[in-house]
Amino acid sequence: MTNATGLDTPVRYLKGVGPKRADLLNDLGIGTVRDVLEHFPRRYRFFDPVGSISELQVGQEVTIVGEITRVDYRRFPRPPRITCVVADRSGECLVKWFNCGYLAERLKEGHWIKIRGKVSEWRDRLIFTNPQFELFDGDPGAIEDQVSQPIYPHQEQLGKALIPSLVRTALAQYASYLQDWMPPEQRAASGLVDLPRAYRSIHEPESDEDWQIARKRLAYDELFFMQLGLTITHRNRRAASVRKLHCTEAVDQRIRSRFPFQLTAAQDRVIEEIVTDLASEHPMSRLIQGDVGAGKTVVALYAALVAAANRAQVAIMAPTEILAEQHFRKINQYMEGARVRTALLVGNLPKSRRAEVLRQTAEGEVDILIGTHALLESDIQFADLALVVIDEQHKFGVHQRFTIRSKGAYPHYLVMTATPIPRSLALTVFGDLDLSVIDEPPPGKLPTVTQVHNYKSEEKVWEFLSGRLAAGDQAYVVYPLLEDSEKLELKSATSSAEHLTGRLAPHRVGLIHGRMKGEEKQHVMDLFHRREIDVLVATVVIEVGIDVPDANVLVVEHAERFGLAQLHQLRGRIGRAGGQGYCLLLSDSRGQNARQRLGILAETADGFKIAEEDLRIRGPGEFFGTAQHGLPELKLADLVEDYALLLAAKQDAQRLLRQDPDLNWTRHREIRSELVRRLGHRLKLIEAA
Repeated sequence: MTNATGLDTPVRYLKGVGPKRADLLNDLGIGTVRDVLEHFPRRYRFFDPVGSISELQVGQEVTIVGEITRVDYRRFPRPPRITCVVADRSGECLVKWFNCGYLAERLKEGHWIKIRGKVSEWRDRLIFTNPQFELFDGDPGAIEDQVSQPIYPHQEQLGKALIPSLVRTALAQYASYLQDWMPPEQRAASGLVDLPRAYRSIHEPESDEDWQIARKRLAYDELFFMQLGLTITHRNRRAASVRKLHCTEAVDQRIRSRFPFQLTAAQDRVIEEIVTDLASEHPMSRLIQGDVGAGKTVVALYAALVAAANRAQVAIMAPTEILAEQHFRKINQYMEGARVRTALLVGNLPKSRRAEVLRQTAEGEVDILIGTHALLESDIQFADLALVVIDEQHKFGVHQRFTIRSKGAYPHYLVMTATPIPRSLALTVFGDLDLSVIDEPPPGKLPTVTQVHNYKSEEKVWEFLSGRLAAGDQAYVVYPLLEDSEKLELKSATSSAEHLTGRLAPHRVGLIHGRMKGEEKQHVMDLFHRREIDVLVATVVIEVGIDVPDANVLVVEHAERFGLAQLHQLRGRIGRAGGQGYCLLLSDSRGQNARQRLGILAETADGFKIAEEDLRIRGPGEFFGTAQHGLPELKLADLVEDYALLLAAKQDAQRLLRQDPDLNWTRHREIRSELVRRLGHRLKLIEAA
């Protein structure tokens, strides 16, 4: 088995590390020898083969290594210059820099230097003029042999030299502890190198190809163990036994009669998948994914009503009070005159009302409880919780989702997201859930017209908005910041609301943002719903789930500050009642990358295409914070570039668990140990070996 003792040696015991440096290294996430080896370079410099000074030819571009034997710094005559004599075993040459007086403090006799540049001739001597250079300490032989220079993330207080030195020490003294968990036959079949070679080559590659081979092996390991953990988690959930929730034809007809519209074929397909899950003795763990306005909430309500028909309780959790209250109103609207009992639990409830809701829920007098994080409070008890519905899954952390599920014996679990999730991210962040996709827009919904404007044409945007307001539309104006920032020079929602009040008169302007109290936000939204506000100036608080039928115009200021998926979400807030939607993106960014990003949004309404592009540009962490999902950070694997590797890792993980579900075979002990080390504490997968 892997000898963890050696690799888990505290970093403070490595040469050159004392208590102070150990604290600084801990700030970088480096606490052990293993952490040193897994602190991978962020980039490399590759050097040409080192030449001998005696073999230099005029006009040649070459790299040499030698000792500085003389330094001459002269300020006059102008320009100032520094001339060094550099010598190796074969001879010496001159090196000269102009207008670089600051180098006089760095270039000292006795220092070793690596130089890359073009050879010329001056006064019958060979010379490099203004070449690239690196100064080194230590064995000159090692410098001459160096093919690449890794560049590591580092603390300024530690200097640039410490981490490369620690890596060399760790590789020299502890590489023997890197015993490979992967059998030789699997490595051969997958075209992967062994683990010790991978670690050596990732830190000291002999070429770009050598680095690519090492990165592929280590990236595969990250993806393989992630998929292994997710597969085990999914399997364990499916293995639990729960009560069955049946949906008879009569129940189906009663539920459908409550909706004042016909469900789409995509909604019917997803409902069939959910009904099958609910009737199983194993708990449902399903993600409903659909673009904005696709009708996910109705599908979730259908599932909730099936549970209520079986005399079981349902918890529906939303990320904001506004959205929770909107769900509560919508459900009560559909359930008018029915015997289904609903209740709302949010943070701004009066104490007496909250106490009454808690009592009713604990005694089984509430069928569907709708709320926010307030549902997680320890004093909330259910009589018979059988179904948990979570809206906008990615807004909740893994511990929050575990807490709400733990309030039932093992309830069915249904989550929804309007953020289209790229295939690669779905295999990781949501790899433990069954996936349902609502890929059909509601009938009659018109595609939103999206335009990108710079601030030179800002006046045209406000004129257009005024025209649409005069025609009876309502509008959102969204800003990335709440208050003015001189540093970023961005308009804020608060100051702009004041400006637009005058600019758009006589149309009425309101303001909503995340720092308002719940009752204040709800009051503003009520005014907007009642058309007592024509233009709602807002921060991204409106991103999720806000549904105002006559809101058909969206203006986003400083659109380049938002992610594409976030802008797509915002765009989904308009044109929801069949009216023509207009999305106007204002940006002053001159960067080609920003223009390309916003151009993608203007070109397509395909949320999945937009999400793929957003993931490619911003990475999974920025996409919506994968850390909150309890998954480890991917240090080397790239979910876009390594999609084929991800699929291979998933297939290998599933094949392994079909052979040995509990990883108890002797030849799989190493894999089990490595899985527990990497993921056991995060996902509570299996007990430590």
